[in-house]
Amino acid sequence: MDMNMIVTAACASVDAHAENYTSLSDTIWDHPEMNFHEDYSAGVIRNALLDHGFSLTDNLGGMPNAFRAEYGSGKPVIAYLGEFDALSSLSQKAGCAVKDPVTPGAPGHGCGHNLLGVGALGAAIAVKEMIERGKLSGTVVYFGTPAEETGSAKTFLARDGFFEGVDAMLTWHPWDYTGIWPGGSLANVKMIFRFKGQSAHAAGSPELGRSALDALELMNVGVQFLREHVPEDTRIHYAIINSGGASPNVVQANAEAVYLVRSPRLSDLEGIKQRVIDCARGAAIMTGTAMEMEFVKGCSNILPNTTMEELLVKTMHAIGVPQYTKEELELAQSLHDALESPEKTLVKISRLCGAKERAQVLAHQGEPIYAFIAPHTPTDSPLITVSTDSGDASWCAPTSQISAAAWAADTPAHTWQVVAIGKSSIAHKAMLFAAKVLGIAGAQLMADGDLLCAAQEEFAARTAASPYVCPIPKGIEPKY
Repeated sequence: MDMNMIVTAACASVDAHAENYTSLSDTIWDHPEMNFHEDYSAGVIRNALLDHGFSLTDNLGGMPNAFRAEYGSGKPVIAYLGEFDALSSLSQKAGCAVKDPVTPGAPGHGCGHNLLGVGALGAAIAVKEMIERGKLSGTVVYFGTPAEETGSAKTFLARDGFFEGVDAMLTWHPWDYTGIWPGGSLANVKMIFRFKGQSAHAAGSPELGRSALDALELMNVGVQFLREHVPEDTRIHYAIINSGGASPNVVQANAEAVYLVRSPRLSDLEGIKQRVIDCARGAAIMTGTAMEMEFVKGCSNILPNTTMEELLVKTMHAIGVPQYTKEELELAQSLHDALESPEKTLVKISRLCGAKERAQVLAHQGEPIYAFIAPHTPTDSPLITVSTDSGDASWCAPTSQISAAAWAADTPAHTWQVVAIGKSSIAHKAMLFAAKVLGIAGAQLMADGDLLCAAQEEFAARTAASPYVCPIPKGIEPKY
Protein backbone atom coordinates (compact mmCIF):
# COMPACT_ATOMS: atom_id res chain seq x y z
CA MET A 1 0.00 0.00 0.00
CA ASP A 2 1.78 3.16 -1.15
CA MET A 3 1.81 6.52 0.63
CA ASN A 4 -0.85 8.12 -1.59
CA MET A 5 -3.27 5.26 -0.98
CA ILE A 6 -2.61 5.43 2.77
CA VAL A 7 -3.23 9.19 2.85
CA THR A 8 -6.48 8.79 0.95
CA ALA A 9 -7.70 5.90 3.11
CA ALA A 10 -6.82 7.50 6.46
CA CYS A 11 -8.32 10.89 5.58
CA ALA A 12 -11.47 9.23 4.26
CA SER A 13 -11.85 7.24 7.49
CA VAL A 14 -11.45 10.27 9.75
CA ASP A 15 -13.78 12.37 7.62
CA ALA A 16 -16.42 9.63 7.61
CA HIS A 17 -16.44 9.49 11.42
CA ALA A 18 -15.71 13.17 12.07
CA GLU A 19 -19.14 14.01 13.46
CA ASN A 20 -18.97 11.10 15.88
CA TYR A 21 -15.44 12.03 16.99
CA THR A 22 -16.38 15.62 17.75
CA SER A 23 -19.40 14.39 19.70
CA LEU A 24 -17.22 11.97 21.71
CA SER A 25 -14.71 14.69 22.48
CA ASP A 26 -17.42 17.12 23.55
CA THR A 27 -19.10 14.64 25.84
CA ILE A 28 -15.75 13.93 27.53
CA TRP A 29 -15.30 17.71 27.91
CA ASP A 30 -18.75 17.80 29.53
CA HIS A 31 -17.72 15.17 32.10
CA PRO A 32 -14.25 16.17 33.37
CA GLU A 33 -12.75 13.47 35.60
CA MET A 34 -9.38 12.99 37.28
CA ASN A 35 -6.78 10.56 38.58
CA PHE A 36 -7.97 7.03 37.74
CA HIS A 37 -11.62 8.03 38.25
CA GLU A 38 -12.30 8.76 34.57
CA ASP A 39 -15.11 6.19 34.51
CA TYR A 40 -17.38 8.06 32.12
CA SER A 41 -14.61 9.31 29.82
CA ALA A 42 -12.82 5.98 29.56
CA GLY A 43 -16.18 4.28 29.06
CA VAL A 44 -16.99 6.50 26.08
CA ILE A 45 -13.74 5.52 24.35
CA ARG A 46 -14.02 1.85 25.34
CA ASN A 47 -17.49 1.64 23.82
CA ALA A 48 -16.33 3.29 20.60
CA LEU A 49 -13.50 0.76 20.27
CA LEU A 50 -15.83 -2.16 20.92
CA ASP A 51 -18.29 -0.80 18.37
CA HIS A 52 -15.49 -0.82 15.80
CA GLY A 53 -14.56 -4.43 16.45
CA PHE A 54 -11.56 -4.06 18.76
CA SER A 55 -10.99 -6.64 21.49
CA LEU A 56 -10.49 -5.15 24.94
CA THR A 57 -8.31 -6.00 27.94
CA ASP A 58 -9.32 -3.90 30.92
CA ASN A 59 -7.86 -2.95 34.29
CA LEU A 60 -4.21 -3.11 33.16
CA GLY A 61 -1.89 -3.36 36.12
CA GLY A 62 -4.91 -3.23 38.38
CA MET A 63 -5.44 0.42 37.44
CA PRO A 64 -9.01 1.57 36.96
CA ASN A 65 -9.60 2.83 33.42
CA ALA A 66 -6.25 1.62 32.05
CA PHE A 67 -6.98 -0.65 29.10
CA ARG A 68 -5.62 -2.13 25.86
CA ALA A 69 -7.76 -2.48 22.75
CA GLU A 70 -6.46 -4.23 19.65
CA TYR A 71 -7.43 -5.34 16.18
CA GLY A 72 -5.63 -7.58 13.72
CA SER A 73 -2.94 -10.18 14.32
CA GLY A 74 0.79 -10.67 14.13
CA LYS A 75 3.56 -8.23 13.47
CA PRO A 76 4.11 -5.36 13.25
CA VAL A 77 2.31 -3.99 16.29
CA ILE A 78 1.63 -0.26 16.03
CA ALA A 79 0.16 1.39 19.13
CA TYR A 80 -1.55 4.68 19.94
CA LEU A 81 -1.50 6.32 23.35
CA GLY A 82 -4.75 7.91 24.46
CA GLU A 83 -5.46 10.14 27.47
CA PHE A 84 -8.73 11.52 28.80
CA ASP A 85 -8.16 12.96 32.30
CA ALA A 86 -8.90 16.54 33.37
CA LEU A 87 -7.37 19.00 35.85
CA SER A 88 -8.63 20.22 39.19
CA SER A 89 -10.34 23.60 39.67
CA LEU A 90 -10.39 24.55 35.99
CA SER A 91 -14.12 24.46 35.29
CA GLN A 92 -14.98 27.01 32.60
CA LYS A 93 -17.84 27.71 30.22
CA ALA A 94 -17.19 26.78 26.61
CA GLY A 95 -16.58 29.55 24.09
CA CYS A 96 -16.50 32.21 26.79
CA ALA A 97 -13.62 34.73 26.67
CA VAL A 98 -13.88 35.69 30.33
CA LYS A 99 -13.18 33.44 33.29
CA ASP A 100 -16.58 31.97 34.17
CA PRO A 101 -16.67 28.47 35.70
CA VAL A 102 -19.52 26.09 35.01
CA THR A 103 -19.12 24.84 38.57
CA PRO A 104 -16.68 26.78 40.78
CA GLY A 105 -13.89 24.53 42.04
CA ALA A 106 -14.78 21.66 39.71
CA PRO A 107 -12.35 20.04 37.25
CA GLY A 108 -11.96 21.09 33.63
CA HIS A 109 -10.08 19.94 30.55
CA GLY A 110 -7.25 22.44 30.86
CA CYS A 111 -4.80 20.34 28.85
CA GLY A 112 -7.12 19.22 26.05
CA HIS A 113 -7.14 15.52 26.88
CA ASN A 114 -10.75 15.29 25.74
CA LEU A 115 -9.28 15.92 22.27
CA LEU A 116 -6.14 13.84 22.76
CA GLY A 117 -7.88 10.57 23.56
CA VAL A 118 -10.38 10.84 20.72
CA GLY A 119 -7.79 11.98 18.17
CA ALA A 120 -5.70 8.90 18.92
CA LEU A 121 -8.88 6.81 18.70
CA GLY A 122 -9.56 8.15 15.21
CA ALA A 123 -6.05 7.21 14.09
CA ALA A 124 -6.39 3.68 15.47
CA ILE A 125 -9.73 3.19 13.72
CA ALA A 126 -8.28 4.42 10.42
CA VAL A 127 -5.52 1.78 10.60
CA LYS A 128 -8.01 -0.86 11.72
CA GLU A 129 -10.17 -0.23 8.66
CA MET A 130 -7.17 -0.68 6.35
CA ILE A 131 -6.37 -4.01 8.07
CA GLU A 132 -10.03 -5.02 7.83
CA ARG A 133 -10.03 -4.40 4.08
CA GLY A 134 -6.85 -6.42 3.60
CA LYS A 135 -4.73 -3.40 2.68
CA LEU A 136 -2.44 -3.78 5.70
CA SER A 137 -1.20 -6.69 7.76
CA GLY A 138 -0.41 -6.46 11.46
CA THR A 139 -1.95 -5.39 14.75
CA VAL A 140 -3.14 -1.95 15.78
CA VAL A 141 -3.38 -1.22 19.51
CA TYR A 142 -4.97 1.61 21.49
CA PHE A 143 -3.77 2.09 25.05
CA GLY A 144 -6.26 3.91 27.25
CA THR A 145 -4.11 5.61 29.87
CA PRO A 146 -5.72 7.47 32.78
CA ALA A 147 -4.23 9.92 35.27
CA GLU A 148 -1.49 11.42 33.09
CA GLU A 149 -1.69 14.65 35.04
CA THR A 150 -1.42 13.24 38.55
CA GLY A 151 -0.86 9.48 38.47
CA SER A 152 1.65 8.55 35.74
CA ALA A 153 -0.30 5.50 34.61
CA LYS A 154 1.97 4.94 31.60
CA THR A 155 5.00 4.76 33.89
CA PHE A 156 3.36 1.95 35.86
CA LEU A 157 2.46 0.24 32.57
CA ALA A 158 6.06 0.55 31.40
CA ARG A 159 7.44 -0.74 34.69
CA ASP A 160 5.18 -3.78 34.62
CA GLY A 161 5.83 -4.73 30.99
CA PHE A 162 2.56 -3.79 29.31
CA PHE A 163 4.33 -2.14 26.35
CA GLU A 164 6.41 -5.23 25.59
CA GLY A 165 5.94 -6.55 22.06
CA VAL A 166 4.92 -3.16 20.64
CA ASP A 167 7.00 -2.16 17.61
CA ALA A 168 6.25 1.58 17.55
CA MET A 169 3.98 4.05 19.36
CA LEU A 170 2.41 7.33 18.30
CA THR A 171 0.52 10.06 20.10
CA TRP A 172 -0.18 13.80 20.00
CA HIS A 173 -0.99 16.70 22.23
CA PRO A 174 -3.19 19.76 21.73
CA TRP A 175 -1.08 22.92 21.94
CA ASP A 176 -0.98 26.38 20.40
CA TYR A 177 1.16 25.39 17.41
CA THR A 178 1.42 22.55 14.89
CA GLY A 179 4.58 20.54 14.49
CA ILE A 180 6.75 17.86 16.00
CA TRP A 181 6.87 17.80 19.78
CA PRO A 182 10.19 19.63 20.18
CA GLY A 183 12.84 17.50 21.81
CA GLY A 184 12.35 15.60 25.01
CA SER A 185 10.54 16.48 28.22
CA LEU A 186 11.38 16.68 31.91
CA ALA A 187 11.62 13.52 33.95
CA ASN A 188 10.14 13.96 37.39
CA VAL A 189 9.48 12.38 40.77
CA LYS A 190 6.76 13.30 43.23
CA MET A 191 7.23 12.78 46.97
CA ILE A 192 5.36 13.66 50.15
CA PHE A 193 7.41 14.58 53.22
CA ARG A 194 5.76 14.22 56.62
CA PHE A 195 7.29 15.54 59.82
CA LYS A 196 6.10 14.45 63.26
CA GLY A 197 7.08 16.33 66.41
CA GLN A 198 5.67 17.02 69.84
CA SER A 199 2.97 19.58 70.61
CA ALA A 200 3.32 21.92 73.56
CA HIS A 201 2.11 25.30 74.77
CA ALA A 202 4.19 27.73 72.75
CA ALA A 203 4.38 30.25 75.62
CA GLY A 204 3.99 28.15 78.76
CA SER A 205 6.36 25.26 77.95
CA PRO A 206 7.94 25.74 74.52
CA GLU A 207 10.99 23.71 75.59
CA LEU A 208 8.80 20.61 75.58
CA GLY A 209 7.75 21.08 71.97
CA ARG A 210 9.35 19.74 68.83
CA SER A 211 7.96 21.67 65.89
CA ALA A 212 7.15 19.74 62.75
CA LEU A 213 6.45 23.04 61.01
CA ASP A 214 9.95 24.26 61.90
CA ALA A 215 11.32 21.09 60.31
CA LEU A 216 9.30 21.62 57.17
CA GLU A 217 10.37 25.24 56.88
CA LEU A 218 14.02 24.30 57.38
CA MET A 219 13.69 21.66 54.67
CA ASN A 220 12.31 24.28 52.31
CA VAL A 221 15.19 26.62 53.12
CA GLY A 222 17.68 23.80 52.53
CA VAL A 223 16.15 23.05 49.15
CA GLN A 224 16.23 26.76 48.32
CA PHE A 225 20.01 26.75 48.80
CA LEU A 226 20.25 23.45 46.91
CA ARG A 227 18.83 25.10 43.80
CA GLU A 228 22.18 26.84 43.24
CA HIS A 229 24.00 23.51 43.15
CA VAL A 230 21.95 21.45 40.71
CA PRO A 231 21.93 21.65 36.89
CA GLU A 232 20.31 24.91 35.82
CA ASP A 233 17.55 23.12 33.87
CA THR A 234 16.37 21.39 37.07
CA ARG A 235 12.95 22.35 38.43
CA ILE A 236 12.01 21.83 42.10
CA HIS A 237 8.46 22.73 43.19
CA TYR A 238 6.67 22.23 46.49
CA ALA A 239 3.36 22.86 48.21
CA ILE A 240 2.67 22.79 51.95
CA ILE A 241 -0.36 20.56 52.36
CA ASN A 242 -0.48 20.47 56.19
CA SER A 243 0.94 23.32 58.26
CA GLY A 244 -0.04 21.73 61.56
CA GLY A 245 -3.01 23.83 62.52
CA ALA A 246 -4.15 27.44 62.83
CA SER A 247 -3.17 28.17 66.45
CA PRO A 248 0.12 30.07 66.78
CA ASN A 249 0.30 29.33 70.53
CA VAL A 250 0.55 25.57 69.91
CA VAL A 251 3.79 23.96 68.75
CA GLN A 252 2.79 22.16 65.58
CA ALA A 253 3.24 18.41 65.96
CA ASN A 254 2.55 17.56 62.32
CA ALA A 255 3.43 19.16 58.98
CA GLU A 256 3.54 17.90 55.38
CA ALA A 257 4.68 19.07 51.97
CA VAL A 258 4.54 17.56 48.52
CA TYR A 259 7.59 17.98 46.30
CA LEU A 260 7.93 17.62 42.54
CA VAL A 261 11.50 17.40 41.24
CA ARG A 262 12.15 17.64 37.48
CA SER A 263 15.18 17.20 35.22
CA PRO A 264 15.59 16.76 31.44
CA ARG A 265 17.68 13.66 32.13
CA LEU A 266 16.47 10.69 34.11
CA SER A 267 20.12 9.90 34.83
CA ASP A 268 20.46 13.18 36.78
CA LEU A 269 17.14 12.94 38.56
CA GLU A 270 18.06 10.19 41.02
CA GLY A 271 20.93 12.17 42.51
CA ILE A 272 18.88 15.36 42.79
CA LYS A 273 16.05 13.43 44.43
CA GLN A 274 18.43 12.02 47.04
CA ARG A 275 19.74 15.49 47.85
CA VAL A 276 16.18 16.75 48.43
CA ILE A 277 15.59 13.79 50.75
CA ASP A 278 18.82 14.66 52.58
CA CYS A 279 17.50 18.20 53.14
CA ALA A 280 14.44 16.67 54.81
CA ARG A 281 16.56 14.33 56.94
CA GLY A 282 18.78 17.18 58.05
CA ALA A 283 15.76 19.31 58.97
CA ALA A 284 14.40 16.50 61.10
CA ILE A 285 17.73 16.13 62.93
CA MET A 286 17.93 19.88 63.59
CA THR A 287 14.45 19.99 65.11
CA GLY A 288 14.34 16.67 66.93
CA THR A 289 11.42 15.50 64.82
CA ALA A 290 10.76 12.36 62.81
CA MET A 291 10.57 12.44 59.01
CA GLU A 292 8.74 10.06 56.70
CA MET A 293 8.97 10.20 52.90
CA GLU A 294 6.24 8.72 50.71
CA PHE A 295 7.16 8.19 47.06
CA VAL A 296 4.06 8.98 44.98
CA LYS A 297 5.05 8.65 41.34
CA GLY A 298 7.55 9.54 38.67
CA CYS A 299 8.02 9.64 34.93
CA SER A 300 10.91 9.65 32.47
CA ASN A 301 12.02 12.19 29.91
CA ILE A 302 10.86 11.59 26.34
CA LEU A 303 13.36 9.72 24.16
CA PRO A 304 13.04 11.29 20.69
CA ASN A 305 13.07 9.26 17.49
CA THR A 306 14.19 11.29 14.48
CA THR A 307 13.15 8.62 11.98
CA MET A 308 9.55 8.78 13.10
CA GLU A 309 9.64 12.56 13.47
CA GLU A 310 10.64 12.92 9.82
CA LEU A 311 7.76 10.64 8.83
CA LEU A 312 5.33 12.76 10.81
CA VAL A 313 6.64 16.01 9.32
CA LYS A 314 6.26 14.61 5.81
CA THR A 315 2.73 13.49 6.69
CA MET A 316 1.70 16.87 8.10
CA HIS A 317 2.85 18.63 4.95
CA ALA A 318 1.06 16.04 2.81
CA ILE A 319 -2.37 16.95 4.22
CA GLY A 320 -1.80 20.60 5.22
CA VAL A 321 -2.97 22.51 8.28
CA PRO A 322 -6.65 23.36 8.85
CA GLN A 323 -8.08 26.62 7.58
CA TYR A 324 -10.15 28.90 9.81
CA THR A 325 -13.28 30.97 9.43
CA LYS A 326 -13.64 34.61 10.43
CA GLU A 327 -15.66 33.56 13.48
CA GLU A 328 -12.97 31.09 14.57
CA LEU A 329 -10.26 33.71 14.25
CA GLU A 330 -12.33 36.16 16.28
CA LEU A 331 -12.82 33.58 19.06
CA ALA A 332 -9.11 32.83 19.11
CA GLN A 333 -8.27 36.54 19.25
CA SER A 334 -10.66 37.13 22.15
CA LEU A 335 -9.12 34.28 24.14
CA HIS A 336 -5.62 35.46 23.30
CA ASP A 337 -6.50 38.93 24.52
CA ALA A 338 -7.70 37.41 27.81
CA LEU A 339 -4.35 35.76 28.55
CA GLU A 340 -2.82 36.94 31.79
CA SER A 341 0.68 35.64 30.91
CA PRO A 342 1.04 34.69 27.23
CA GLU A 343 3.61 32.12 26.19
CA LYS A 344 6.39 33.19 23.83
CA THR A 345 5.80 30.21 21.59
CA LEU A 346 7.30 31.55 18.39
CA VAL A 347 10.41 32.80 20.16
CA LYS A 348 10.95 29.34 21.65
CA ILE A 349 10.48 27.61 18.30
CA SER A 350 12.75 30.10 16.53
CA ARG A 351 15.64 29.32 18.87
CA LEU A 352 16.05 25.95 17.15
CA CYS A 353 15.93 27.38 13.63
CA GLY A 354 18.45 28.75 11.17
CA ALA A 355 18.28 32.41 10.20
CA LYS A 356 15.90 31.93 7.25
CA GLU A 357 13.49 29.66 9.12
CA ARG A 358 13.69 31.89 12.21
CA ALA A 359 12.46 34.86 10.19
CA GLN A 360 9.65 32.77 8.71
CA VAL A 361 8.52 31.64 12.15
CA LEU A 362 8.65 35.09 13.74
CA ALA A 363 6.66 36.54 10.82
CA HIS A 364 3.58 34.83 12.31
CA GLN A 365 3.70 36.95 15.48
CA GLY A 366 0.40 38.66 16.14
CA GLU A 367 -1.74 35.98 14.48
CA PRO A 368 -4.60 34.65 16.65
CA ILE A 369 -3.95 31.03 15.61
CA TYR A 370 -0.60 29.66 14.49
CA ALA A 371 -1.84 28.07 11.27
CA PHE A 372 1.48 26.81 9.96
CA ILE A 373 3.71 23.76 10.44
CA ALA A 374 6.69 24.62 12.61
CA PRO A 375 10.11 23.79 11.14
CA HIS A 376 11.54 20.52 12.34
CA THR A 377 14.94 20.71 13.99
CA PRO A 378 15.80 17.39 15.67
CA THR A 379 16.92 17.87 19.27
CA ASP A 380 16.98 15.94 22.52
CA SER A 381 16.66 19.10 24.62
CA PRO A 382 13.12 19.92 25.75
CA LEU A 383 11.82 23.13 24.26
CA ILE A 384 8.57 22.78 26.23
CA THR A 385 9.65 22.19 29.83
CA VAL A 386 6.82 19.96 30.97
CA SER A 387 6.61 16.35 32.06
CA THR A 388 4.55 13.48 30.68
CA ASP A 389 4.35 9.77 31.37
CA SER A 390 4.55 9.26 27.59
CA GLY A 391 8.26 9.58 28.31
CA ASP A 392 8.26 6.10 29.83
CA ALA A 393 6.49 4.65 26.80
CA SER A 394 9.24 6.15 24.63
CA TRP A 395 11.86 4.08 26.49
CA CYS A 396 9.94 0.87 25.73
CA ALA A 397 9.55 1.22 21.93
CA PRO A 398 10.20 3.84 19.25
CA THR A 399 7.75 6.64 20.05
CA SER A 400 6.97 10.03 18.57
CA GLN A 401 4.29 12.66 18.92
CA ILE A 402 3.05 15.82 17.31
CA SER A 403 1.42 18.98 18.57
CA ALA A 404 -1.60 20.46 16.82
CA ALA A 405 -2.90 24.01 17.18
CA ALA A 406 -6.07 23.54 19.22
CA TRP A 407 -5.66 26.72 21.28
CA ALA A 408 -5.31 30.43 20.61
CA ALA A 409 -1.78 31.63 19.93
CA ASP A 410 0.52 31.79 22.98
CA THR A 411 -1.97 30.08 25.29
CA PRO A 412 -0.24 28.30 28.20
CA ALA A 413 -1.44 24.82 29.13
CA HIS A 414 -3.47 24.33 32.31
CA THR A 415 -5.42 27.56 31.94
CA TRP A 416 -9.12 28.36 31.74
CA GLN A 417 -8.58 29.57 28.15
CA VAL A 418 -7.70 26.00 27.13
CA VAL A 419 -10.95 24.78 28.67
CA ALA A 420 -12.94 27.54 26.99
CA ILE A 421 -11.75 26.60 23.51
CA GLY A 422 -11.98 22.84 24.07
CA LYS A 423 -15.42 22.37 22.46
CA SER A 424 -14.91 24.82 19.62
CA SER A 425 -14.56 24.04 15.93
CA ILE A 426 -10.92 25.18 16.26
CA ALA A 427 -10.26 22.36 18.71
CA HIS A 428 -12.20 19.87 16.61
CA LYS A 429 -10.16 20.73 13.52
CA ALA A 430 -6.93 20.15 15.43
CA MET A 431 -8.17 16.80 16.71
CA LEU A 432 -9.22 15.59 13.26
CA PHE A 433 -5.94 16.82 11.75
CA ALA A 434 -4.01 14.86 14.40
CA ALA A 435 -6.10 11.75 13.78
CA LYS A 436 -5.26 11.88 10.08
CA VAL A 437 -1.54 12.49 10.63
CA LEU A 438 -1.21 9.72 13.20
CA GLY A 439 -3.37 7.32 11.16
CA ILE A 440 -1.25 7.87 8.05
CA ALA A 441 2.04 7.56 9.96
CA GLY A 442 0.93 4.40 11.75
CA ALA A 443 -0.21 2.79 8.52
CA GLN A 444 3.05 3.75 6.84
CA LEU A 445 5.08 2.15 9.65
CA MET A 446 2.97 -0.98 9.30
CA ALA A 447 3.37 -1.09 5.54
CA ASP A 448 7.05 -0.19 5.22
CA GLY A 449 9.30 -2.67 6.98
CA ASP A 450 12.46 -0.72 6.16
CA LEU A 451 11.06 2.43 7.73
CA LEU A 452 10.01 0.62 10.89
CA CYS A 453 13.39 -1.11 11.05
CA ALA A 454 15.16 2.26 10.83
CA ALA A 455 13.07 3.61 13.71
CA GLN A 456 13.85 0.53 15.79
CA GLU A 457 17.56 0.69 15.02
CA GLU A 458 17.65 4.32 16.15
CA PHE A 459 15.79 3.37 19.31
CA ALA A 460 18.25 0.54 20.01
CA ALA A 461 21.21 2.88 19.51
CA ARG A 462 19.78 5.50 21.85
CA THR A 463 19.01 3.02 24.63
CA ALA A 464 22.21 0.92 24.32
CA ALA A 465 24.32 3.26 26.42
CA SER A 466 21.55 4.15 28.84
CA PRO A 467 19.00 1.34 29.31
CA TYR A 468 15.61 2.16 30.75
CA VAL A 469 15.32 2.23 34.52
CA CYS A 470 11.79 3.00 35.64
CA PRO A 471 11.66 5.94 38.08
CA ILE A 472 8.90 4.21 40.06
CA PRO A 473 10.36 1.42 42.18
CA LYS A 474 8.74 -1.97 42.45
CA GLY A 475 6.33 -2.09 45.35
CA ILE A 476 4.98 1.42 44.79
CA GLU A 477 1.33 1.27 43.77
CA PRO A 478 -0.75 3.93 41.97
CA LYS A 479 -2.44 6.46 44.23
CA TYR A 480 -6.13 6.52 43.39
